[in-house]
Amino acid sequence: MNLRDQLKEILPDILPRNPAQAIKGTELIELVKHRLKQDYSDATLRYHFSIMSCDPSSPIAKVEQGQGYYLRTATIHTMNSARNLFRAGDGSNGGRVPMGTAELDRALGRASKFRAVVQRYLESLQQFPFVFEESFSVNAEANRWRIPDLAVVDWLTAEEPAEAQEPVAMDKRKLEIHRRMGESPLRLSSVKLRLELNHDTLLEDLYQCLSASEWANAGELLVADSIDDQQMLEEINRFSARHGIGVISFGLDADMLDDMPEPAAIENLLPQEFESIISLLRVRRHTTPALGRDHDWQHITGAAVENADFARLENWISRSLLEERIITAREFDELGRDAAKTANAAKNAREYVA
Repeated sequence: MNLRDQLKEILPDILPRNPAQAIKGTELIELVKHRLKQDYSDATLRYHFSIMSCDPSSPIAKVEQGQGYYLRTATIHTMNSARNLFRAGDGSNGGRVPMGTAELDRALGRASKFRAVVQRYLESLQQFPFVFEESFSVNAEANRWRIPDLAVVDWLTAEEPAEAQEPVAMDKRKLEIHRRMGESPLRLSSVKLRLELNHDTLLEDLYQCLSASEWANAGELLVADSIDDQQMLEEINRFSARHGIGVISFGLDADMLDDMPEPAAIENLLPQEFESIISLLRVRRHTTPALGRDHDWQHITGAAVENADFARLENWISRSLLEERIITAREFDELGRDAAKTANAAKNAREYVA
């Protein structure tokens, strides 16, 4: 196994997820050395860290302003998913963002930051977001109409926490009542994200939101920038009245997103620290999604056979129900990583013994 492949296996066990806890290169070299199968010089390892940190498919990322490395959360899948947020109309020229340009990098950064803000904002409302990461890596054009950017779970069986910052727990009595009455213990929303809306693509964005929400209780379109154009608002209201799609804007323009910390830092902010970002938001609900529609669990289980994101969504919800506790999507992913680490350690031990 070459050095790069070895590092891809080793680094996720070592690197912190929080950029604020980034490991400096000298320390990382010492941590990595004793786990490698061959001896490599410090210069060789430092070179690989630097090169790999520029690769969105690698597990290592470098702090933007400062020193140190941390575990990359924005993989090649999440970057492709973020690109879906501005597939048209978000460039400074009013058209598609040019590929391989500084403008594209800025747009990707804004999209990733907005998604992180939305996740934390929903969590602050005691809702549970789930990111669709892999669906836009292949057949992206078709999947824009079939796959949401987020799914949001509202547990109808959740207990009211005594303190605002306490984790939300499952009320097992409520859960049993829902089971005996044959009612779903949760409500599912399908969410599409956009950095901004424009007249040329407005109906396409709304219809994509509608199309991707056929299996959910409700469909929502969340927009980073404000929606102030009266003609656009009238079009949104007409569409929502006919099709029941909810639309929310957050009042975050490009400059505000550029000034925010990187997505991994937003994801790891303490609740009281995230309040500083909440204070910047101008959240406005323009339309409310239609109520009364059941979610289609059979659609989710059927899609899970071929789609990795739907498979993760099904497993996440199923695990919460089987364990009778509310597991966040982030915790679920951590549990999966821990299981993978254990399996990988066992594999390495077998190879060592052999």
